[in-house]
Amino acid sequence: MIRCLFACCLIAAAWPAPAQEAQRAEVADAAQRLQDKVVAWRRDIHQHPELGNRETRTAALVADHLRALGLAPETGIATTGVTAVLKGGRPGPRIALRADMDALPVTERTGLPFASTATTTFRGETVGVMHACGHDAHVAILMGVAEALVAMRDELPGEVLFVFQPAEEGVPEGEVGGAEEMLAQGVFASFRPDAVFGLHVSSALNVGRVSVRPGPMMAASDSFEITVKGRQTHGSRPWNGVDPIVAAADLVSSAQSIVSRRTDITRLPAVVTFGAVKGGIRHNIIPDSVELIGTIRTFDDGMRADIFEDLRNVAEHVAAAHGASVEATIPLDHNYPVTANDPELTARLRPSLERAVGAGNVVDPGLITGAEDFSFFAREVPGLYFFVGATAQGRDPATAASNHSPEFLLDEGALDVGLRAMLQVSLDYLDGAGG
Repeated sequence: MIRCLFACCLIAAAWPAPAQEAQRAEVADAAQRLQDKVVAWRRDIHQHPELGNRETRTAALVADHLRALGLAPETGIATTGVTAVLKGGRPGPRIALRADMDALPVTERTGLPFASTATTTFRGETVGVMHACGHDAHVAILMGVAEALVAMRDELPGEVLFVFQPAEEGVPEGEVGGAEEMLAQGVFASFRPDAVFGLHVSSALNVGRVSVRPGPMMAASDSFEITVKGRQTHGSRPWNGVDPIVAAADLVSSAQSIVSRRTDITRLPAVVTFGAVKGGIRHNIIPDSVELIGTIRTFDDGMRADIFEDLRNVAEHVAAAHGASVEATIPLDHNYPVTANDPELTARLRPSLERAVGAGNVVDPGLITGAEDFSFFAREVPGLYFFVGATAQGRDPATAASNHSPEFLLDEGALDVGLRAMLQVSLDYLDGAGG
């Protein structure tokens, strides 16, 4: 099994980009020249994953590479972030290119020869650590793009800010981080880009395909915490206390009507999900309290605010109907706004993506209820964010393990596609082309 997977990866690494006359020659040359390096970087990072705000090894690898290219990286931004500016030899616009670096608390089950065996403590439990979302690919691709652009420095118009971001998946409790913190620490203060670009590998697409859409693309993500407070008593005499478990169960059930009965989902979709229910430690003791945590996904600020209020209302009144009370934080801090592509920028650069991978290989992904903190960058300046297929050609993406799965298996052909797409978009924008 391991041998088969390894062979598949080697085959994927040699995936040839579609022959496109309009693809820039310098893009094709750089992609061919850097392919082996990008694959090697990705495998190294994959084997040594690090959680948010702990990406010290990855950040050091990136910074060393940027220094070797003759750049002057700044490190330690938002804990472990790395940035560097490339000044081209000709005047032109400014762009920022972003890659996220963090892994997830997931135990890898891919069988790859370079699979992660790392473990850490997360929320008090020992867990595996894995690049189950593909951020290892993002870092490797941007390292390759940086090397390609530096090689073109003399003829390059404008300036490029490379942003290697920590903690896209979130930070440990009590810490701050991610795109929002990088901005708070001034990452766009001294270098204000005219546009910011990012990409994400996706198991929902086959290698060779790219998806993008103007306007809202990925949902706002908000988390919440509700504590249902009752009164502890013996399980044989529930009438002597107030049962927070029954109240919490009713609350979870009633909250489903927020989307199904009180939200106009003909406008835009919305999701309310309870992800954990914790209460009690013994079979015959009704506990004092039950903790509920979950997530809300929306694409519209007005709908977002209405769902917050509806959830507070349901929580308070359902609990009261059981004689219980609630303490609720809706939403919690450090949530992500909607990831929206600037419509004008998207219209201008979609043809660049088509030149990179072929017009028939650029598709609309539809609205995605996952979230991304690239949204913070794209609220500051016009942004373009696109997805790169990561599932092997010939395999149905619907049957592939999804991002965040312990079986998530990136076909390394995605690295070549991502490098070509990001280079084509960047060069076309800097040259004033596109559209």
